[in-house]
This record gives sequence, C-alpha cells and structure tokens, in this order.
Amino acid sequence: MLSTGLPQGAVPKLERPGPLRDRVYEALLELITTRALRPGQHLVESELAGHLGVSRQPVREALQRLNTEGWVDLRPAQGAFVHEPTEEEADQLLTVRTLLEAEAARLAAANAGKPGIERLEALCAEGEALVAADDVDGAVEANARFHAAVMELAGNAVLAELAAQVDRRVRWYYTPIARQRGAQSWTEHRALIAAIAERDEAGATRLMREHTEHTRHSYHARPKG
Repeated sequence: MLSTGLPQGAVPKLERPGPLRDRVYEALLELITTRALRPGQHLVESELAGHLGVSRQPVREALQRLNTEGWVDLRPAQGAFVHEPTEEEADQLLTVRTLLEAEAARLAAANAGKPGIERLEALCAEGEALVAADDVDGAVEANARFHAAVMELAGNAVLAELAAQVDRRVRWYYTPIARQRGAQSWTEHRALIAAIAERDEAGATRLMREHTEHTRHSYHARPKG
C-alpha cells in the first residue's frame, strides 16, 4: 500500500500527447471516480506527484480544477481532501440521471436497429460474466459502457452531452454499491434490452426509470463508513 493510500497498480499511466496539467487532472479524476482515492482522503501534492512521475505544479493545478468542479475540497491550512458527497448531493444527481436515462431508453426503443440490440446484448453478457467473477471494478466500467450504449442508440446529441456531464459522478456513486446490486442490475438490463428490441417505448422508459431508481435507493441504503 502506498503512503497516499493508493492500491498497487491503481495509478494510471499518463498518456501522451496533451498538456501535462490535463493529463494529471484526468489521472486524478479517474482515481477519485474509482475510489482508489477515497472520499475524505488527504491528498498530498508531493506524494501524488511522485506516484504520477511529475512535478508538484501540474498536481497543484489539477487539484485546483478538481476543487472548482466539486471533486476536491481545499481547506485553508490543512490542504486538499477528496470531497465527501452528502446524501442530498447524491440524491439530486441520481434523480437527474433517472430523468436523462429514462428518456434515452424511450428514444432507443424508437430508433434502435438489430446491430444496436446485439451490442447491448454483448455488453450485458460481459457484465454478467464480470459479476460472476466478482470483478467489481470491471462490472462498474461495464455498467457505464452499457448505459452509454443506450444513450448512443437514443440518437440525441444534446441528451448525450447532458448525460456525459453526470456520468463520472454516477460511477462514483455506483462503485460502493456495485457488489450489492450485482446480478440483479444485469437482470434489469436484460429486461430493458427486450423492451428496446420490441420497440416498446413506454416499457423501456418504465424499466429504465425503475432500474435507476433501484440504484438511487441502494446508494442511500448502503452501509455507511
């Protein structure tokens, strides 16, 4: 275990090209999203710089940007800490997610063709296999790709842009309940695929709304601490 609390292998490689501050920002945001950096954890610039193989300046710039976006709290005389979301913050975000994804499911049912359905089925099979293997991180990532695929099938660029703005935070909230949701989440995905394949717009809307609400309720019911 590293001194900053990062599991071995958790630190992503900084991809090139691109401004260093942007690459450091993306790396830190990914570590926060996956909870390799946990809510409330103290972020020490020098340690993070060492793990990422960069100077402190791009780390400082990235932390300031993350603070502006609500991922990090900068406390006078104390330093930087990963933000600890309140129950109200989570509830508001997941409620908005329900609205966006329910409409995406409706549009997907109206627009999806056979290749799109086959893609959803493949993603679902992958997610089910990851759950069976107890690969929580893989299941979280597969869940995000499944929902992104439904959004893509919706064919509404504005809706997709809005969904992208909340996607990272959805993953943040979903990670601690991914094992709890487990196979049931993918069973719900299967039912959604069937409704989309049948072009049942009302059914797809209802199933996606129920699915995302299950996630919201599971988050609030999770063990605290």
